[in-house]
Amino acid sequence: MESRKIRIVDIAEELGVSTATVSNVIHGKTNKVSDETVKRVQQLLEKRQYIPSMAGILLAQNDSKIIGVVINDHKKYEGRTLEDQFISASVNALSRETERAGKFLMVKITAQWNEIPQFASMWNMEGMVLIGFCEQDYKKLREQMHIPFVVYDGYMKSAGSLANIEVNHYDGGVQVGRYLKRRGHREVLCVSDNKVCMDMERFMGLKSELPGARLILIPMERERRIRFYREHLGEIKNYSAVFAVSDYYAMDLIQVLNRAGLSVPEDISVVGFDNVRGCGNFVPPLTTVKQDYRERAALALKLLKQLRDGNCGEKNVILPVTLMERSSVCDIKLHKKYS
Repeated sequence: MESRKIRIVDIAEELGVSTATVSNVIHGKTNKVSDETVKRVQQLLEKRQYIPSMAGILLAQNDSKIIGVVINDHKKYEGRTLEDQFISASVNALSRETERAGKFLMVKITAQWNEIPQFASMWNMEGMVLIGFCEQDYKKLREQMHIPFVVYDGYMKSAGSLANIEVNHYDGGVQVGRYLKRRGHREVLCVSDNKVCMDMERFMGLKSELPGARLILIPMERERRIRFYREHLGEIKNYSAVFAVSDYYAMDLIQVLNRAGLSVPEDISVVGFDNVRGCGNFVPPLTTVKQDYRERAALALKLLKQLRDGNCGEKNVILPVTLMERSSVCDIKLHKKYS
């Protein structure tokens, strides 16, 4: 027959102390408990094989070791936020770095910024990483939350308990432009679903090297985007190279081109951004701009600790990016229409 689970009240009654005393020892709050009593409680807990609730311990401690990650459930993800390759790579890196730091990760997806303070408070989090919200949301959260938090690509001047980590989007565009120019390309098209913040920086970096580069806006929803590519295929074919502001958009475009009987890079060269998993195995392997997900995750944990300790110096950090040359771009002289 299975033995009855030992409770805090059982330990307290056997030792002749209060349940509050036993609870304080379990949760490490021993400032007002004598060393002798602490020892007696700990010995009996071990003897009776008391198994505490891990959630209860974490929530009761001042340092819960819980790091929250909140991702904006933007409509562009079409209800599959965690399936987005940038998001999944970011969360995976954060998970590994959190575990490496001996902490726990909790993930929430929401489009409502005002749900975030309640989420943080409910789980007594020691810090948070926020991805995909806008500057206005971050400002409101800074007013309502006292715990430190780090944002990815926040596009704002960080202060107080908030730090911002960006990658160098502009330089990524510069590297793409310089690379395409070296391969002989001058007529280059940039595709994006917006013309603000990081996407605009990527385009402006491209344009700094290729002044004639043009930006067109594509739909966020995949079915509409595919249809847009097909309907504008004649226009797209006028360019020798396309720079897509994300690998996801680049790979979609390559599939549309292939189905239309066009080859990449022989007919059109294509470059992406992010270096998500699968770029190297795509057909053809995608030339792209690499951002280091692990480096950003490790820095996020470091900044959270510094914010918590009150010694965070630089609260706006820009990380470098690197062009990854693969097979989706060729010299202009090798393009069919120019050979």
